[in-house]
Amino acid sequence: MARKAGRTPEETRRTLLDAAAAVIRTRGIAASLDEIARGAEVSKGGLLYHFATKDDLVQALAHDLLETFRAEVAAAVDPADDTPGRLTRAYVKACLASSHDEVALRESAALVVQLGTLPEVAALVRADALRWTTDLRADGLPNHVLALVVAAADGASAAPLWGGAVPHAEARLLERQLLRFTLERDLWTHLAPEG
Repeated sequence: MARKAGRTPEETRRTLLDAAAAVIRTRGIAASLDEIARGAEVSKGGLLYHFATKDDLVQALAHDLLETFRAEVAAAVDPADDTPGRLTRAYVKACLASSHDEVALRESAALVVQLGTLPEVAALVRADALRWTTDLRADGLPNHVLALVVAAADGASAAPLWGGAVPHAEARLLERQLLRFTLERDLWTHLAPEG
């Protein structure tokens, strides 16, 4: 299969990652490079030019998913906001932005489950989670406030996986409440840990 005319190497790489995501979502991690190449409409040699091995492709796909979410959070940061909790508020916005799109969430979850069966991807995900923990803890909110806000945002964004999708209006209300909670210090004392 010849290279699609006019496609840049970056576009081909993106197409390969998208095809890998679609094929792995439906066929599982055992999907072949041939299937992925066909899905991207490139030759297997073209695929191997960009990703020398299937492991390289899978690692790149996992990394791409993690970095896409990180970019969504960065895009949600309010440049005018200079108060503690700025990154946490952007995290909440990014988590809840697509919480009403059950199909996209299920597709994403199916891909993550498939990728997560590989130890090298699981290690990448653990490292990313540690990076988020570090970044969010440096954001200036008390740990008990941070834990509550992040757990609520994560839980609401994952609810559709279990058939408990948060209706759009309720997701927006939850977002406003969580954002408000990160800004109102007088609310924090009511939930401060004892001792």
